[in-house]
Amino acid sequence: MALKDRVLIVDDEKSICRFLSILLTANGYDVVTASSGAEAYSMIMSCSPDLVLLDLGLPDMDGVSIIESVRTWSEMPIIVISARMHEREKVQALDLGADDYITKPFGASELMARVRTAIRRYRSAGVGTEGVFTGKLNMGDMTIDFDKHQVLIGGKNARLTHNEFRIVALLGRNAGRVLTYDYLLKEIWGPAMTNDNRILRVNMANIRRKIGDDPAEPKYIFTEIGVGYRLLDEG
Repeated sequence: MALKDRVLIVDDEKSICRFLSILLTANGYDVVTASSGAEAYSMIMSCSPDLVLLDLGLPDMDGVSIIESVRTWSEMPIIVISARMHEREKVQALDLGADDYITKPFGASELMARVRTAIRRYRSAGVGTEGVFTGKLNMGDMTIDFDKHQVLIGGKNARLTHNEFRIVALLGRNAGRVLTYDYLLKEIWGPAMTNDNRILRVNMANIRRKIGDDPAEPKYIFTEIGVGYRLLDEG
């Protein structure tokens, strides 16, 4: 069974949260919610969402503060959903790093199209022309299916967990490049987890066991001792 894309809804209006939760769940997404800026930032770091739907008018802070903060360590897609209609506010949110801006009220079909586009754009970054069109990256016997959240070994699903897949997908989007331990920790678990490699080592050990990659003689993921990890860069 494929893992679902996880969407974090940040809005203090219960009716909007309920509507968005029902809509996204019906379209096959895993949904988590937050009603304040502080809760949202905590959820972003702990739940590793694939996309954030963000209202700007939160009770404890302006939503643009969340955009600005997250952009210091992650490029995860952020779509602003706001009743603010002034062009200046839209430009500010987009300049700070929001991927899109939808004004309330909005249509369900329009929202879903923008959600799909934002996730696809983020996921296809760095995977080359073939990856953009197929949503897949082939590395020898291993295939990373970005759309289905699966890693296939010889055509069989390796059944990675959500965070295990995110690690492999991140390495896949940067195939051939060494990603440092701190970079991986920051992208997957947030800046609070940097300088603690234990959780990364545990996840990497599980990944290697599931994909049949012996760290002594790796076929897919190579360790740069004391630095980080690199994914094979040949198809």
